[in-house]
Amino acid sequence: MLQRDYLLEVIGQFVESVTQALLSARAAKDKPAALESATEVEHDVAGLLDMDSDVAMDLTPDSLVTMMLLSGMGDALAGYVAFALSRVADVYDEAGEAEAAEARREQAAAIAASFEVDTDRPPEELRALADRLDT
Repeated sequence: MLQRDYLLEVIGQFVESVTQALLSARAAKDKPAALESATEVEHDVAGLLDMDSDVAMDLTPDSLVTMMLLSGMGDALAGYVAFALSRVADVYDEAGEAEAAEARREQAAAIAASFEVDTDRPPEELRALADRLDT
């Protein structure tokens, strides 16, 4: 019960932070501001996985999946991580950073495939954000 409560709190903080960063990226008037917000999302993802951000974001898609499997929390977090990485890829695309966008999309796709996440259905806590980003 205590572990479940902790996980719910961590996910809640993640959702709040990712929501703010992705909405900031969307509202950014210039490339540096959008990229700063993208970096915040990446830090949030790494924090959720209890990893160093630079290490997590440099991992190949398969290595990131392996780290999530080894953590024992992959099943609980996969939908959140896949959503955040796919949406930060959109930020990179809009900023003209095709290589970074492709890397994040590949990571998101590997997570979705490995943990059987339906990328068309974000976790409940992120649905309102997905709706706002899709309009």
